[in-house]
Amino acid sequence: MDSFNVLVVDDEKEIRDVIEIYLKNEGVTVLKAKDGMEALDLIHEHPIHLIIMDVMMPRLDGIAATFKIREKKNIPILMLSAKSEDSDKILGLHIGADDYVTKPFNPMELVARVKSQLRRYLTLGTYDGIRKVINIKGLILDPASKEVQAHGEPVKLTPIEYKIVELLMTNAGRVFSIHEIYERVWKEPCYAENTVAVHIRKIREKIEIDPKNPTYLKVVWGIGYKIEK
Repeated sequence: MDSFNVLVVDDEKEIRDVIEIYLKNEGVTVLKAKDGMEALDLIHEHPIHLIIMDVMMPRLDGIAATFKIREKKNIPILMLSAKSEDSDKILGLHIGADDYVTKPFNPMELVARVKSQLRRYLTLGTYDGIRKVINIKGLILDPASKEVQAHGEPVKLTPIEYKIVELLMTNAGRVFSIHEIYERVWKEPCYAENTVAVHIRKIREKIEIDPKNPTYLKVVWGIGYKIEK
């Protein structure tokens, strides 16, 4: 793997050190922080390509830190937590996390998730090799710059949100099931249908004037989602 900077944020030194060992074996440069405050400082000081963020930490926890990061940056964030409740996962995804791993975790699985995230967000390729700017009734996607505009204003999407919009816009009019969206965007078998629904809801809040009456991102009941041509 090319040289990437991954920030590991966890209040347990042992966990930070274990993750560092495994990622360094993959050629990744690891920066470490013991809480959200330290993480924010490091993000301002260094180029960071991905963040592994624990949820429960002193001073500034992972949820609050992710929320602050998402105000300005779209760095992929993989959340860690000892909790396995769906509500905890959904909260993390709702405020902008891209993936979620429950402690105790298999270090090799974590490495695989990191590599998958880095490949997904840092490659220049797009679905089906399409690079032309797409304009659907004022919803504009530029695959070259990875930018989206709606109603004349830039839309700040997380990397996962962008990939979902890109998939649906480059295949406008086609209905994708939740399983198809998950497998095309996450590049793995679908195991968390709620994950897609949370991201769809967040996308609607960002691109629609009235998210409950969407103009662009439509649900086809019992089948899936599409963006109208």
